Amino acid sequence: MTGHHPLGGTSVRGMTALPPDIERVDPPLATGEAATLMAFLNYHRDTLRLKTAGLGAAELNATLAPSSMTLGGMLKHLALVEDNWFSVVLLGNEDAAPWRDVDWDADPDWEWHTAAQDTPERLRQLLDDAVDASDRCVGRALADGGLDQLSVRESRREDGRFSLRWILVHMIEEYARHNGHADLLRESIDGVVGE
Repeated sequence: MTGHHPLGGTSVRGMTALPPDIERVDPPLATGEAATLMAFLNYHRDTLRLKTAGLGAAELNATLAPSSMTLGGMLKHLALVEDNWFSVVLLGNEDAAPWRDVDWDADPDWEWHTAAQDTPERLRQLLDDAVDASDRCVGRALADGGLDQLSVRESRREDGRFSLRWILVHMIEEYARHNGHADLLRESIDGVVGE
């Protein structure tokens, strides 16, 4: 049975179709490795956009006990993670984003805690800007050395540097994990469920 969905799409047996302004593309079944990795990363980026679509400040700041995690904090956190992995770790750029002057020692979870001070538009723009910058970084690294291109920064846990391949897989994992959190948060806010 199909019915109208509050975000503008349709729902089919509890699954939510995309709102008209979000285009999420399924990854291709057979293509090259770099294209596959980027397709899965983009799919998960768009899933987060879908999970936060249509929500205002109050909803983006809603929590689900016992966690203090919010969808707004998730948007800001993933913008930071995008910038850190692709711009800072991969390419060694220290001045790419607005969080360079944050006192991380005073608040290691600053992005999660300060998201409530940002408008929904600002949070979405932070993520979109970070994704655009990340895509440029990936393009540069693919042109320079392909998926085997090594990061400028070394790992803090092990000797060595990260390959672009490793970073892309890690980012897919980061989004997938948080999209699971986003599923629960969104359902608790307005009952919307689905991929």
